[in-house]
Amino acid sequence: MTPPLNLDPALLEIIVCPACHATLAPTETELVCTGCGLAYPVRDDIPVLLVDEARKPA
Repeated sequence: MTPPLNLDPALLEIIVCPACHATLAPTETELVCTGCGLAYPVRDDIPVLLVDEARKPA
C-alpha cells in the first residue's frame, strides 16, 4: 500500500488546478481537481501541476 501524501496543509489551501482553477483534493497518491477531474501526480512529496503530466478523468 502506498503511504498517503505528505503535503503541507497550508500548501493544499492555496494551490489550484492550472487548467480550470478549481480546488485540488488529495488522494493516496495524487491531487484530483474538483472541477475538471484532472489528476496531478505527486513525486517525492512535490505536486507536479503540469496539465501535460495530469491523468485525464475516465
